[in-house]
Parts: sequence; structure tokens; C-alpha cells
Amino acid sequence: MNTKWLEWGQQLQALAQNGLTYSKNPYDIERYHQLRSLAADIMAAHTDTESTYIHNLFSQEQGYATPKVDVRGAVFKEQKILLVKEKEDGCWTLPGGWADIGDSPKDAVEREIYEESGYKTQAIKLVAVYDRNHHRHGHPPFAYHVYKLFFLCQLISGTPTISIETEEVGFFGKQEIPELSLTRVVPSQITRLFDHYADPTLQTDFD
Repeated sequence: MNTKWLEWGQQLQALAQNGLTYSKNPYDIERYHQLRSLAADIMAAHTDTESTYIHNLFSQEQGYATPKVDVRGAVFKEQKILLVKEKEDGCWTLPGGWADIGDSPKDAVEREIYEESGYKTQAIKLVAVYDRNHHRHGHPPFAYHVYKLFFLCQLISGTPTISIETEEVGFFGKQEIPELSLTRVVPSQITRLFDHYADPTLQTDFD
């Protein structure tokens, strides 16, 4: 699937956001607003989303445009990996989400795992840093450019507990993986996490 339109839209949005951050000239500011609207129109033309909705998303972004950071934790027990079922789409994913301002990556992933699954863990290894946009991963199109950080985490304590975002919690073997929420994680990434669990000496993967 050709997703050049997504790359162009994201680049135009970044140019517009950076221009609005630093420009003082009112004519330039007007042009950057027009450029942002064009980026929203490009994305709307290739999705089922209204351009006004995308424009509002872009308008919330301020300062110099950089990729967002998504953290995901791989927790294993008896050769099985922890997954949570998302209420949003009814599919399964590794616990995780956006890294919050003020959190270190380690703190962020441990907090996300606890909030979404009820398990307390300790992040022990950065397994991978992936560019969500890279075609080799196969994530569906998304408005933002995202770096995904995957951590191998050691289970400490806790009991399965659902959250406002999750409706089921479970451990699954390598051949038992349920339907995944592909916007969050894809099968090849799950497979690679099993590889790192089986061989802790593997080096960190990165794009």
C-alpha cells in the first residue's frame, strides 16, 4: 500500500507547526495556517475522517514538531506474554501508551503496565526502538509520527485487573496470540519479543 500521502501530510504539518512556533510575520503566520489546513485535507482525502477533526488535532500541537513516544512492556510468565484487550477496538495489545511529560521511559512503561493490567513490574531491558512509520512494520496509517519503545519487564506482583481502557487481561503462548490491535502492535513485534525473552543476550533492535 502506497502511503506517501501520509508522509507528505506529516511533513507539511511539521513545517506548519515549526513555522507557527518561530514566525513573527503576520503574512507568514497566515501561510503556515494554510499549510496546516492543506496537511489536514491531504489526510482527510485518504481516510474516512473529517478534515476539521484532523485540523483540530494538529492545532493542539505546539512548539517544535518532534515524533511522539509510545512505550510498550513485554511481561512473560511461564513462557507466555501479557496482553490486554482494548475497549476501543476489541483487540489485544501489549500494555502501554504515550509517555507522559515528567516520566522517564522506564517509569512510563511500568506505570502503563500497572494501570492497564494490575501487575507491578520492573523494566530490565530496552528491546527495540521502532519507527512506527517504517513500512516494514505494517501499522495502519496514523496522523502522527511515532517512535515506539519496547521494554522487556520482569513480573514482580499483582493480580489481573481491568482499567478504563482495557476489558480483559491474559497471558498467551507464542502460538496462542489473539487478534491484535494493529495500530498499537503487530505480529512481527510480538515474535521479536519472544526472541528477546528466549535469548537475553540479543542486542536492542532499532530503525
